[in-house]
Amino acid sequence: MKLKLLLCLGWLACFSGRAADAASPDILANLRPEHPRLLLTAADWHNLRARRTNDDEVAAILAKTVTEARDCLSAPPLVYKKDGKRLLAVSREALRRVELWSFAYRLTGEKVFLDRAQTELLDLAAFKDWNPPHFLDVAEMTAALALGYDWLFDALPAATRATLRQAILEKGIKPGLLPHNSWQTTANNWNQVCFGGLTLGALAIADENPKIARELLTLAQKNNRNGLKPYAPDGIYPEGPGYWNYGTTYQVLLLSALQTALGTDWNLSASPGFLTSAATLQEQTGPTGRPFNFSDGGDSAAFNPALFWFAQKLNQPSLVYFQKQLLRERLVTPRKDSETDRFFPLLAIWTAGLPPEIPPPALPLAWHGGGPNPVGVFRSSWTDTNALFLAFKGGSAQISHAHMDAGSFVLDADGVRWACDLGSQEYLSIESKGWNLWSEAQTGDRWRVYRLNNFSHSTLTLGGQLHNVAGEARITAFNKHAATVDLSKIFAGQASSVVRQFSVGANKTVTVRDEIAGAKPGLAVRWQMVTRANITVNNNQATLRESGKMLSAKIISPAGATFEIASAQPPDDGVNQPNPNARILAVSTTVPATGSLTVEIELQPEATTAGH
Repeated sequence: MKLKLLLCLGWLACFSGRAADAASPDILANLRPEHPRLLLTAADWHNLRARRTNDDEVAAILAKTVTEARDCLSAPPLVYKKDGKRLLAVSREALRRVELWSFAYRLTGEKVFLDRAQTELLDLAAFKDWNPPHFLDVAEMTAALALGYDWLFDALPAATRATLRQAILEKGIKPGLLPHNSWQTTANNWNQVCFGGLTLGALAIADENPKIARELLTLAQKNNRNGLKPYAPDGIYPEGPGYWNYGTTYQVLLLSALQTALGTDWNLSASPGFLTSAATLQEQTGPTGRPFNFSDGGDSAAFNPALFWFAQKLNQPSLVYFQKQLLRERLVTPRKDSETDRFFPLLAIWTAGLPPEIPPPALPLAWHGGGPNPVGVFRSSWTDTNALFLAFKGGSAQISHAHMDAGSFVLDADGVRWACDLGSQEYLSIESKGWNLWSEAQTGDRWRVYRLNNFSHSTLTLGGQLHNVAGEARITAFNKHAATVDLSKIFAGQASSVVRQFSVGANKTVTVRDEIAGAKPGLAVRWQMVTRANITVNNNQATLRESGKMLSAKIISPAGATFEIASAQPPDDGVNQPNPNARILAVSTTVPATGSLTVEIELQPEATTAGH
C-alpha cells in the first residue's frame, strides 16, 4: 500500500512538474551545450575556413581581418580611462581587438593571437568595473568578453575561463539586472545595445551559471520588445540613420546569438517594421551613398555591416547595393577609426549566400513612411549617381537624439549635396562645459547647441524663436510628385496653420512652398537652406556652385523678397563648434496685414562646368 502511495505521489509530482514546465518553459531548455555558440558554431567556423577557397570576397574579408589582427598585436593594453562620463571608447576598442584576435586564431591557429587575446581579456576582467553609470559601456564590454570567452573556449585554460565568467557575471549581468536601469524599458538604442551585450554574456556562461542567465534572458525576452517599438510601422528609426546603425547592429547580435545558442530568436525579428527597416534605410540613402542624416548623425556615406545580415536573412541582395561599394573600398584601404569598424569581421558570416554582383533596389522612386519621425523621399533613379534625391521630414524635437528639424530637407543632384544637414556636435565637447545636453525642455541647454536647433536646419523659423519642442509635424499628403508636411504644432501660438509642400517637376525642378495663416501681422519669417556650396545672389535669384555643377534658386513668392547669404557659424560661446565651409541661403520677410503669407522657392539643378 505504501509503495502504491509513493508511486502515486511520484506520478503527481512528475505531472505537476510537467504542468509547471508547460506553463513556464525553461528558457534554456534548448541551450547548445558546447562552445562556440554565439553567432558561430564549430560547424560554422569550419565552413568559414572552407569558404576561403571558393569565395573571393570572403577570402578578402578574412585576409583583411587577419592582417588587422596582426597589426594590433603590438598595441599597448587597454586601461581604465574615461572620456568625461564614458568608458565607451575603451569598450569598443576591446570588442574590436577581441573579434580580430579571436577570428585570426580560429582561422590560422597561430598561438600569438590566442595569447594576446587572453592577456587583453584578463586585463579587462580586472577593471574595477565597466562603468555602470553609463551602461552602454558595460554592454559593449560584456559583448567583448562574451565573444572572446565563447569563441576561444576550448583553447583557454580553465582558470582563465573562470575569471572571465566571473567578470561577465559580476561586472556585466548583475549590474544589468538592477531595477533602477531605465534602459530596460526605454524605446531607443540603449535598450537594444544593453540587452544585446548582456544577452551575449548570459548565453556565453549559461551552462555554468544557469540561474542568473535565466533571469537576464527572461528580462530580455520581455523588455527588448520596447527597444523594437520605434521601428513601427514603416521601419523609420526615429533616432536617425546613424543610430539605426548602432541600435540595429546590437539587435542583430542579440537575434543571431539567440538563434545559434537556443535555436530561436523569440520571434523578435517579426516585430513590426524591424525587418522592413533595412529597405527603409536604403530609401533614406542618396544616390552617392550619403544618408538623410536627420537627428544625431553625420552626412558621409556610412558603412553598415548589419545591412548584410538583413540581405542574407531576407534573401534580398539589393539591400546592400550601396554598401557593396563601401565594402570594396574598405578591403583596399587602411583601417579607419569608425564606430562600425569593430563589426568588420562579422561580414565574413553575413555575406554568405550573397551574389558577387548586387542588383539595384526594386524600390519606389517616391516613398514615405510614418512613425515618430515621418520621412518622405523623391528620387529620379536608383542607379544614376547624378540622380535627383529630395528627402524631408516631420517629427518632434522630443524624440531621443532629435533636433529641431521638422520640415527640413536634404537635396542631391548631379552628384552634389546642395541642401545638407550639419549633423551633431561631439557630445563630450558640450557636456564638459557643464551644459545638460540631454534635457529636452524648451529652455534646456540642448537647444543652445547650434547644430541641434532650428537656426541651423533647412526649415522655417518664425519670430526668431526656437521651434516648439512639444510640437509634432506629420506628412499629411503624398503622391508621386508632391507631399505636404503640416508644421502647425511646431509653431503653436505663432500661427494657426503652417504647411510646407514639396514638389518635384520636370527637369528635376524642386519647389518648396510654405503657407502660413493666422499669424500676427509683422511676424518675422525666415526661410533657409543650409549648404556647403558657394553662393551668389541677385535679388530674387541665387546660384549655388560646387564641383563644377550648378543649382539655381528663385523666389516665386512673396513678390519683392530677396535672397541673402547668411552665416552658418554658431555663437562664439566657447561651447558651440564651428561649421567649416557651411553657409545659408536665406529669405527674410514678414507676415502682411492679412495674417497670411506664402513663401515659395524653386530649385533647379543644372549640370555645367566651373567656368560657366
